[in-house]
Amino acid sequence: MKKIFITVLLLLYFLKGFTQEEFELPKAKFITKIPFTQLMGSLIVVQATVDTSSTVLNFLLDTGSGGISLDSTTVEKLGFIVQPTEKVIRGIAGIRKVPFTYGHYLNFTNLRTDTFSFHINNYELLSSVYGVEINGIIGFSFLKKYIVKIDYDNFQIELYSPGTFKYPRGGYLMKPTFTTLPLPYFSLGVKNNSTISRFIFDTGAGLCFLLNKKFIKDKVLFRRKNKFYNTQAEGLGGKKEMDLAVVKLVSIGPYKFKNVPVYIFDDEFNATSYPNNAGIIGNDLLRRFNVILNYSEQEIYLKPNSKFSDPFDYSYTGLNIYLIDNRIVVGNVSKNSHADKAGLKEGDIIIAIDNNFSTNIQSIKLALQNAGSKLNVLISRNNKLEMIILDVANILQ
Repeated sequence: MKKIFITVLLLLYFLKGFTQEEFELPKAKFITKIPFTQLMGSLIVVQATVDTSSTVLNFLLDTGSGGISLDSTTVEKLGFIVQPTEKVIRGIAGIRKVPFTYGHYLNFTNLRTDTFSFHINNYELLSSVYGVEINGIIGFSFLKKYIVKIDYDNFQIELYSPGTFKYPRGGYLMKPTFTTLPLPYFSLGVKNNSTISRFIFDTGAGLCFLLNKKFIKDKVLFRRKNKFYNTQAEGLGGKKEMDLAVVKLVSIGPYKFKNVPVYIFDDEFNATSYPNNAGIIGNDLLRRFNVILNYSEQEIYLKPNSKFSDPFDYSYTGLNIYLIDNRIVVGNVSKNSHADKAGLKEGDIIIAIDNNFSTNIQSIKLALQNAGSKLNVLISRNNKLEMIILDVANILQ
């Protein structure tokens, strides 16, 4: 009887092995390469056409988006049918209902995608912030269909079909929680007092970390001598007041970063779903790795790239600028900030910074990132030219 029992167990073991082999995933197959450009904060812009239109559109690649979307003005120009819905999207600055347009596909080199249901949003503010027309955002609906390799060294994205995939050596494999958004864990804090928390993995956020203020109150991430700088950022629903500070140590698996700039905000619309998530990790940190997104296996692979040791941006002015009608216009000026003390006001038009007379907002923002410097800012106010000396703070000091 004992021999029969052992024989049955062995038979079941081998049958189980054969069953596993029968359902093994096929190997992932390369589909295409897509070049990309980067905006301030290292946001990724890819170009594509929609349906049979020949108009080339700019899309942000955004792992922090739970769907895929088109700008409302773009939808109008393309003549797409708009369907009102009761569906809502939630962001750091608001909640809103969104209409949809259905059954459209994207065209990349050597790839026509399946059709998607695009929600419709107004990206005029984003376009003015970055000085580039933003026609849409590519998020979860697209990303879940492929294995996506983001190569920041060569500014290209590689797409593969889902399947068994061999990751390159020398990196770190994460197994985050997935909803429509990837939610990995990271460690933040000071040397002898750090906390491990879950964050939204967000390539569409042009910063290192965005932290929920309740998380900051619950965890001791800052010492008493830490300074906080009032500023403003843009998100879904509009503009949002925030504080800027520095976290002494961030750990991403085996990789450590010292003195990382972070933004802290009052999450009144619960965009981060605290306490489940502490905030957002953004692309100014993620760009230091070449990233492989494997949604079907719920895996993200990070490998340090040539930008791994790039310095962080420690500049602070309290100044927000926008490109409006091809002019660099001053928006919000944070109270008691360096820009406020220098005399800059909302509505001022920036003509030049030092010898930079460009109307390229990316170039002007780069000039403002010279921490610890004094800048000569030539402005136009009420049709009169005025020179203002602007001190750029270094938030590490």
